[in-house]
This record gives sequence, C-alpha cells and structure tokens, in this order.
Amino acid sequence: MKYLVSAMLIVVGAIHLLPLTGVLGHEQLAVLYGIAFNEPNLEILMRHRAVLFGLLGAFMVYAAFKRAYQTMAFVGGFISVVSFLYLAWSVGGYNGQVARVFLADAVALACLIVGSLAHTFLKRGTSVT
Repeated sequence: MKYLVSAMLIVVGAIHLLPLTGVLGHEQLAVLYGIAFNEPNLEILMRHRAVLFGLLGAFMVYAAFKRAYQTMAFVGGFISVVSFLYLAWSVGGYNGQVARVFLADAVALACLIVGSLAHTFLKRGTSVT
C-alpha cells in the first residue's frame, strides 16, 4: 500500500513538473499552451508559474519517499488540480493544448484520490490488500 501512495505522488509530481520547461521562455510556453506569449508581463507571470509548478512537483516527488510530508503533498496537489479543473470548466473555450492540460489534471486527480485513500488507510493501520 505504501508503494501505491508513493507511485501516485510520483505520477502527480511528474505531471506538475512538465510545465517547468516554460521557464525557458515564451517559445516553450507557446508550445505548452498553444498561444503567443509576446507580451513581457504575461511571459514573466507564466514563467514564474512554471517555477511554482516545478516546486510543487519536486515537493510531491520528495514526499513520495518521506511519509511525514505526504499529507501536505496531497493537500497541495488537490488544491492545484481541482482549482485548475474548475477554472477551465467554468471558463471553457480553451484550445487543444489547454485541453491536454485539462486531461493531464484529470489523470492527476484520479491519482490523488487513489493515493490519498491508500495514505488514509495506511495512517489508520488498515490494510486493503
């Protein structure tokens, strides 16, 4: 069961690490999101967003191996994923690249649910195996 928790955190962490490539510049951001980032203020904000996703992703991967941080990693993951899914769903009209991000976050949400349930069972000392 502990391996399931770790595996789910690693998958969600990896999903959060993918946007880190956006820190390299507006060309990479355009590849990720399918829109031009020629306006300097928007580029700064999106590159900073990439750094924050990298931090969260790295923390989640770290927490996969450090049980004491797993609850915090799941909370951060849920906040990140659910907020994006809600915003994308409520605004709508997004392009194909953002639809890919939506799908990746839907996969991340499934992993977070499975991982957090396994984590809860482990904390209670219950075995589901």
